[in-house]
Amino acid sequence: MISTLHRMGLRSNVMYGAAFGSIGMSIVSWIISNKFEAAGVERADRWALFVGEWAPTFFAMGIALRMEEIAEEKGREAPEWQEQTSDIRRPTRAGV
Repeated sequence: MISTLHRMGLRSNVMYGAAFGSIGMSIVSWIISNKFEAAGVERADRWALFVGEWAPTFFAMGIALRMEEIAEEKGREAPEWQEQTSDIRRPTRAGV
């Protein structure tokens, strides 16, 4: 899914912006709900939490898209014939 979004032109900075926007919308929704609804602070808290929970998802998608961007940049830097392969076996656990 992430590689498809990347191919469609979506970039990590857009998702980071959406995450910060979600945080701002959370604050605004709390203020508006608290001021204009008679349901009280509990209802305002629920609205703010609902909108605020989007932020981690947007940050995670931003990180995944950034990883796609880095992989694409590395692919452009080194030609295929220059790929480095190593026969060195690395231990899977420290000291083993």
